[in-house]
Amino acid sequence: MQRTGVAKLPLHYGKAPKWLTIRMRGLATEIVTIIVDEYGTDDFLKRMSDPFWFQALGCVLGYDWHSSGVTTVVTGVLKHAISPEEHGVAVCGGKGKISEQTPLEIENVGEKFGFSDTKIERMRYASRMSAKVDNTAIQAGYQLYHHAFIVAEDGKWAVIQQGMCLQDRTARRYHWLSDNVKDFVVEPHNAIVGDTKREVALDMTAKESEGCRKASVEIACEPPKKLMRLITSVRPEHQRSLQEWLPKTPDPAWKEYSIDLLSMPRTINWKFLQQVYDFQPKNYEELLGFKGVGPATVRGLALVAELIYGEKPSWKDPVKYSFAYGGKDGVPYPVDRRAMDESIYILKRAIQEAKVGEKEKMRSLQRLRRFVPDSITH
Repeated sequence: MQRTGVAKLPLHYGKAPKWLTIRMRGLATEIVTIIVDEYGTDDFLKRMSDPFWFQALGCVLGYDWHSSGVTTVVTGVLKHAISPEEHGVAVCGGKGKISEQTPLEIENVGEKFGFSDTKIERMRYASRMSAKVDNTAIQAGYQLYHHAFIVAEDGKWAVIQQGMCLQDRTARRYHWLSDNVKDFVVEPHNAIVGDTKREVALDMTAKESEGCRKASVEIACEPPKKLMRLITSVRPEHQRSLQEWLPKTPDPAWKEYSIDLLSMPRTINWKFLQQVYDFQPKNYEELLGFKGVGPATVRGLALVAELIYGEKPSWKDPVKYSFAYGGKDGVPYPVDRRAMDESIYILKRAIQEAKVGEKEKMRSLQRLRRFVPDSITH
């Protein structure tokens, strides 16, 4: 992850007004068409996995400059604006219960693109594992509620998903790009963006956690009775948490919550761990991907790996920052509806003329990169 900067993603409720979403879809369609026609689907996926570009796109489309809604609304708009048949790209999933339809939508899109059953399953696996990593392997207090899987006709993909923390009303966005994922459990992200950096956060995807990952797998492959003895040895009956052992955080508002979040689990599902033992995962990816392995199991194994075997996980929050500007709510300025409509018309006309041979018109769109934001802001 190379990007740095500042981003505030407070939780905002409500939804974008209809007059705005209609214009957003129109403008988004023209922007995506130009990018795909001129640069290809690979370039579009790279842009979507870039937090700078994604945030700027939300601003060009006239949405909030900093709220959590940028993620959900922009990906929702793109889902309706992008045509798999025309663009060779599709957006699957979305917010809340819609995200649960992602596997089925990937299958439907895969059939349109002519993917084999094996390739479709690889896509579904990538979708499932990216969500599992951000919800379980990284523990900073954010529960995923949005998952968008963007797949191209050549099988490459990008993921944009977001989690929320009701404790301090902040959101965190995760960007993935298939070209850069060498290993699902070793620093697989293109970027993790948000406003708050935790003093204490469990990151099992960090390179520094390699020893802890291996030890966690070895522990999970031991008979559950042995693991029970190990946990009992580090958690006496009178000790409710590992507060004295965990790294201290100076943030009073977060301190109590972080200790509760990252303490040794009070209860362990031994029947489930017996299933993991019977499965005998070969590596950490298989362990994490096993159905039923959640944050408590990952945390418990990690703490035993450190306390008993000295294999420390990373407690450094992996979040990075990005920035942007804009404003649906009139902050710092209201959306100029007329200028936005004119931008849609100009982009659409440029595409139509380019399709009949006037390529020089398309080249002039280099200037539109400056014009479109200006037309919306002034």
